[in-house]
Amino acid sequence: MFKLDRKSLVSISIITAVLVGFTAQADTTSATSKTYTSGPNKGKLVIDGGVTYPVKNNKTSSYYVNSDAQKGGYSYGRTPTPTELEAWSRSVTPKTPPPEGHGTVSDGSELYDSKCAMCHGDFGSGGSGYPSLAKGNAYDGVKSLKNQRTSDTADGPNRVFGTYWPQASTLWWYIKEGMPHPAPKSLTDDQVYALVAYILNINEMKIDGEVVGDSYDLDRAKFLKIVMPNKDGFVPKIDGPKGLDNTRAFFNNPKNIGAKTSKARCMNNCIKGETKVTRIKIETKDFLPPLSIVRDLPVKDKNANSGNAAKATYDATCSMCHGADGMGAPVVGNKAAWEKVTSKGMDAVYHNAINGINGMPPKGGTDLADTDLKAVVDYMISLSK
Repeated sequence: MFKLDRKSLVSISIITAVLVGFTAQADTTSATSKTYTSGPNKGKLVIDGGVTYPVKNNKTSSYYVNSDAQKGGYSYGRTPTPTELEAWSRSVTPKTPPPEGHGTVSDGSELYDSKCAMCHGDFGSGGSGYPSLAKGNAYDGVKSLKNQRTSDTADGPNRVFGTYWPQASTLWWYIKEGMPHPAPKSLTDDQVYALVAYILNINEMKIDGEVVGDSYDLDRAKFLKIVMPNKDGFVPKIDGPKGLDNTRAFFNNPKNIGAKTSKARCMNNCIKGETKVTRIKIETKDFLPPLSIVRDLPVKDKNANSGNAAKATYDATCSMCHGADGMGAPVVGNKAAWEKVTSKGMDAVYHNAINGINGMPPKGGTDLADTDLKAVVDYMISLSK
């Protein structure tokens, strides 16, 4: 949860009113505070300071529950193997640093251009459906997080890695485990260090007072000295030995979850008198340029499914990964591979292309109509040799 000032509350007041209004209609079955029943926190409230409704007559509050599931005896899943447990225990966190390795900004720049730019845009500017990774100097940008769109010319908050994320370990681990999108877990540790170095560079960040310049070589020792600009920008403070107690105390204070006078968390008949709703004062027409409210479907191009149009779409959105001739990575120009895939029927091939498969995002991350995407698939098959 990010720190909010008084103005920030305006933007969430409607949501709060809806949520409180909903809980006011809940069943009056007595709720009880959730506490730990064992371990070092025995007797303390659970971390969110919340409450739970007991199950009575197969219902909890106004909702039915699966009484059979309450008895246990699940038959799904299996015990993880030692190898799986070892892999899961390698997570990189603020308390579990990444392995030894290193990578330069220049190497990261080359890697980014070949494996990341097609989705995240040049210099981390963002792409169709994929987030931006940088927007200038992170130390200046973090100041924007308290911005509110209170007028048609006001800038909103700038939430990218450098300005918003509290820990750099999240970036390292996310790249290692999930990137690049078509081939996750394919990068070496040194390549991950190089990409992290490059992303620090385009966010104009420093490590131990030194600017992460174009020739900077990031290793484990330097990585551990990274201090994110927004490290202390979240409440409650979860770091340190008092992290759990800070979190428990924060959520156990009714004023931190929208209440004004109640001394306890309210779950029933919370609102006295008429609910005050703060309306959004800025209309779509007030923005420059005005926000579009048109909901018409795009006009169909009679030539949209032609071979030339499909080739142009492939060249613009697919070739960066698959190559101009289909022999990139992953390869789509292999005749034997296509014969195996198409043997399942073209309907299955089209379905996978539209909905995504094996790391390939739905429609390849584009906003093409289904018919246009099918034409691109046909063109890709025609490249097979």
